[in-house]
Amino acid sequence: MPRTPAVRDNRRHQWEKNRARRPEAERCRTGATEHDTGLDSQDLVFHAEYDVVAASEELAAAFGVPQGTSLLRRRYRTRRATESAPFSLVSSYLPRELLAPNPDLLDAGHEPWPGGTQHQLSTVGIEVDRVEERVTARPPTPQEARELQLPAGAPVILLHKTSYDIHDRVVDVSHITLPGDRTELLFTTHLERW
Repeated sequence: MPRTPAVRDNRRHQWEKNRARRPEAERCRTGATEHDTGLDSQDLVFHAEYDVVAASEELAAAFGVPQGTSLLRRRYRTRRATESAPFSLVSSYLPRELLAPNPDLLDAGHEPWPGGTQHQLSTVGIEVDRVEERVTARPPTPQEARELQLPAGAPVILLHKTSYDIHDRVVDVSHITLPGDRTELLFTTHLERW
């Protein structure tokens, strides 16, 4: 049976931002994976793990904070209910201090969060202004190949996503590993008229 494809379109960030201000009932109907795959939420199995980690040198530099600063690490694995491999391996990092005003944001038991990260951030007064994504590819590690159930020779696509708020502050850094055999990246650039 062929694996369900996913198309990750850069227009999804505006879609996510628009959803952040919609009523909860509307936010509950669909999420980013549904957006990328065309599946319904009842077709998906969602898994999230949260823990607090000390900022590595790389993450401290990205956030502009001292090394060792407390970060909330969120690991996500979402798969189609009829498949055993997840669509991606996601590790997202947010400064714990930014989330502290809303303790629900520190609890994986509230996942999947209706409206995703942009809505989560909005609950503590943070508006995302822009998202930068850097994309590379490489052969998978043995662990990635096992977890993503990659066929021999399939690469992984590495997507490093950085979200900035309206004050130009980094509020989320995500490392996303996508299976190259089922993921399409689509970039649409709208040009302003003359």
